[in-house]
Amino acid sequence: MKIHEYQAKEVLRGFGVATPRGRVTDSPEEAGRIAKEFGGRAVVKAQVHAGGRGKGGGVKLAKSPEEAEALARKILGMQLVTHQTGPAGQKVKKILVEEALDIAQELYIGITLDRAIGKPVMMVSKQGGMEIEVVAAKDPGAIVKEPFEPSWGLQPYQARKLADALGLTGETHKKAVGFLIALAKAYVATDASLAEINPLLITGTGDVIALDAKMNFDDNALFRHTAIREYRDLDEEDPLEVEASKFGLNYIKLDGNVGCMVNGAGLAMATMDIIQYAGGKPANFLDVGGGANEEQVKNAMRIILSDANVKAVLINIFGGIMRCDIIATGVVNAVKEIGIKVPVVVRLEGTNVEEGKAILKSSGLAVIPADGMKDAAEKVIASLGKAA
Repeated sequence: MKIHEYQAKEVLRGFGVATPRGRVTDSPEEAGRIAKEFGGRAVVKAQVHAGGRGKGGGVKLAKSPEEAEALARKILGMQLVTHQTGPAGQKVKKILVEEALDIAQELYIGITLDRAIGKPVMMVSKQGGMEIEVVAAKDPGAIVKEPFEPSWGLQPYQARKLADALGLTGETHKKAVGFLIALAKAYVATDASLAEINPLLITGTGDVIALDAKMNFDDNALFRHTAIREYRDLDEEDPLEVEASKFGLNYIKLDGNVGCMVNGAGLAMATMDIIQYAGGKPANFLDVGGGANEEQVKNAMRIILSDANVKAVLINIFGGIMRCDIIATGVVNAVKEIGIKVPVVVRLEGTNVEEGKAILKSSGLAVIPADGMKDAAEKVIASLGKAA
């Protein structure tokens, strides 16, 4: 789950991570009043679940309360487009108004899970304020990594090593060590999947402050974090992904034209790969999991077909715990209920596969049966040409 910057800073402050003073609002007049509290100069920041807000015009420096109010009026309601929002952008409904600080240096800190070693790893770089992916591509040596045991947390000697890598000295070095340890503690304690501070600000007086903050959380651990779960902002999520979650389904929106229903994340990846290998592009994938019932399958079909970009559907099921006859019955019920305007290719294998194929065949529906993944991918791509 993703949260807003102002929410991430609320979480981090609870662990002793230093952040600028600031408040969130949806009112231009309130933005002006907040700026006045901070002495007039303030930064007005759009709150959307996407990076690159500054380049998109969503982060502006105001030199007076009047300018803060004017900038807030301009940013609130704008359709902010960044490299992470897609071309449609994201509507700005809230802004964060923060005190403007003296910037002496901008650095980078991030923590994520290194799945290869099964541990969180803290990454630091002197090249703060830039997209870390760009830094990694152009100058991978500029990123210093330090894995740590989650049960022990980031140890002081590790924090000192990272502060050294950032070139910090004296009191700023000491403050950075405390900052890094606190950030690691927040990451572990909240079951975060990402904690990123970019930029990490070194002020003219040597203070170490999180000028920006991003935190993502493991959905499977949210039951342990009621307060964080309350931060969920459904307006920032794809409506179809929200709809799928109501039925315990995992739906991911993509930008192609082939809708995909699968069971299991591994099969989802393989299905998308083979669609692209056959010359197509997935519009989405919906994972019904291992124990879906007929109602869930019916809703899965409804959600896939709700995407106007879907011009054909590939259902690729390998029945283990999931039974092929349940999939077939759910698909038949969904198509009868909501109609079908695009080709549907179905590949079934595994538990009760013959029963599943028989249900589809006797339904009288114009579904296209397939044998194997390669056959299924080729047929769904061929159906796109016929449907055009």
